[in-house]
Amino acid sequence: MVEQESIWLSKSDLEELTGAKNKSLQIEHLRKQGIAFRINRAGRPVVSKDAALGHSAAPKIKQKWQPNGLNNHGPQAN
Repeated sequence: MVEQESIWLSKSDLEELTGAKNKSLQIEHLRKQGIAFRINRAGRPVVSKDAALGHSAAPKIKQKWQPNGLNNHGPQAN
């Protein structure tokens, strides 16, 4: 049986990409760079090879939802 290549970056690939071994620093770097990732059960970031290469098939990081009509300027005068 032929073993399939993983779609995920290896631990060493992730360390090279982020320049960090610490998982919280890796997560910080991935967020700053806008690279899509997931957190696994061990609390480590998991990055697909597509996301690392910037392919559009990678899932986008969702922005925090805000209801329409709200802004940072307080209530609007009518």
